[in-house]
Order: sequence, then structure tokens, then C-alpha cells
Amino acid sequence: MKKSCLLLALCAASLTVHADTLRKVSDSGKITLAYRESSIPFSYVVGTGKPVGFAVEISNAVVEEVRRQTGKPVLEIDYVPVTSANRIPLLVNGTIDLECGSTTNNTARGKDVAFAINHFYTGTRLLVKKASGVKNYADLAGKPVSTTTGTTNLQVLRRYDQEKKLNMQFSYGRDHAESFLLVESNRALAFGMDDILLYGLKANAANPADYEVVGDSLQVEPYACMLRKDDPRFKALVDGVITRLMKTGEFEKLYKKWFLDAIPPKNAALGVPMSEELLANIKSPSDKPAQ
Repeated sequence: MKKSCLLLALCAASLTVHADTLRKVSDSGKITLAYRESSIPFSYVVGTGKPVGFAVEISNAVVEEVRRQTGKPVLEIDYVPVTSANRIPLLVNGTIDLECGSTTNNTARGKDVAFAINHFYTGTRLLVKKASGVKNYADLAGKPVSTTTGTTNLQVLRRYDQEKKLNMQFSYGRDHAESFLLVESNRALAFGMDDILLYGLKANAANPADYEVVGDSLQVEPYACMLRKDDPRFKALVDGVITRLMKTGEFEKLYKKWFLDAIPPKNAALGVPMSEELLANIKSPSDKPAQ
């Protein structure tokens, strides 16, 4: 009986440490950041170096504030690659402390994790080869279509397919690069994903002129940094950093750098101006989820 009580107490203590990210980071002297390998321009890897991107810079700004609040100026940063499928489990179990990438803030995920202030808005569209002749979803009836495992886009596309009775033949990549490869190698006619990620993949393809982003935007969704639930102190810190970036104009400078100017690895510019939704969110920062 005593052993059982001790075990339960240890488990509870472990969960408490995980729930209090600042305490966990302060005790270990390390913060663990998740990154995506091919979510251009939010979080991706160039060559064999560290991750770069718009969301990576937001993460770095958060780390600086963590260093200040914990009094640990030499805080170690550990980078862990995540996929659409494992990012939430790795956050919940304490493997990673913060995930800033291309993750949609929605009510379903909000049952397991918390989200910071939204930092982007996007919708599901299609990346196709121009030679395919595909212009919208109806052109894909009975045809092979790729998307990425563990994404909201997969659910959106399946629902649309069922509603319209298109019988699209889905295949699933482990990450966005793998999903795009299915189109590149002609194993799928289209890749359905958030339009901004499709523009990033197109800009960095071997032959960008061969591809185009087409189709109606099926659903507008916000991106936000993801952190553990029931950790109001850390959420307040992350929200405070993002609000500061938005109010001081630093956010707009970061946006210009990653969405309007030329970016690595091919020094191609995406040329995507801020959406009305994002402009409104800068004026009145919100963590409101998609439904």
C-alpha cells in the first residue's frame, strides 16, 4: 500500500514538473524546441544546419524571455524534429516544451494542448503540375491525391470528398516533403495542404515553373505555437512575447523577411502579403481557435 502511494506521488510530481514548463526548464538548464523539417517558410532545415524560418524566430524570441525570467542567460536549447503525427504526443509527454511551426489552432487539439496567440491564417488548397490540367477539386474525381498524415487538411479533404462524392484516392506522406514527392513523381495528381506551405514547396522545387497552387480555399484556419495545457505561467510568457512583437512592429519585419523577401535555400520570394485575418489579429491579438 505504501509503495503504491509513493508511486502515485512520484507520478503526480513528474506531471507537475511537466505542467510547469518554466520550473522544468529552470531545473534542467535546458529548453527543448520542436521544429518541422519541411514547413517552409515557418520551420524547415537548410542543408545540415539548424532549423530556420518565421516560426523558428518566434521560438527564439520566446527563449530569450525564458532566459530572462529564469535568470539563466546560458540556457541550453535542444532542437527536436517532429511530424504532424507525433508533435502533440511529444509535447504532452514532456519530450518537447514548445512547438512553433505550422500547427492549426483548433478546438479538437485544444482538448490536449494549449495554444498561444495566433500568428498566421491559411486555407486548404491544391499544389499540382501545370501540365495536369487540374484547376479545382472536381477535376480530381477518382484520381490520386496526396496529403500529410496527422494534419487538419486530411480531415477537411476527406469531408469535402464525401460531401461531393468525388471518390478521390488518397495517399499520405509522413511529412510535407514526402507528400509533395508523390506529386513530383506522378504518383498523385495533387497535394492538398495549407496554401502557404504549398507556395513554400513550389518556390523551392527543382523546377518551380512546373507547378501551381489551385482550387478554392476550403477552410481558413489559424496557426499558433503549441504548449502544454494547464500551464498559465508559460502561456502568459509566450503570449506576452508574441504580443510585444506585434505591437512593436518586429512581427511585421519578420513577416516581410520570410513571406515577401527572398529566402533560403534558393533565394526565392514567396510574395504572400498579410491576410485580412492576420492584420486584424495584430491589432487585437487573439488565440481564438478554428472550430
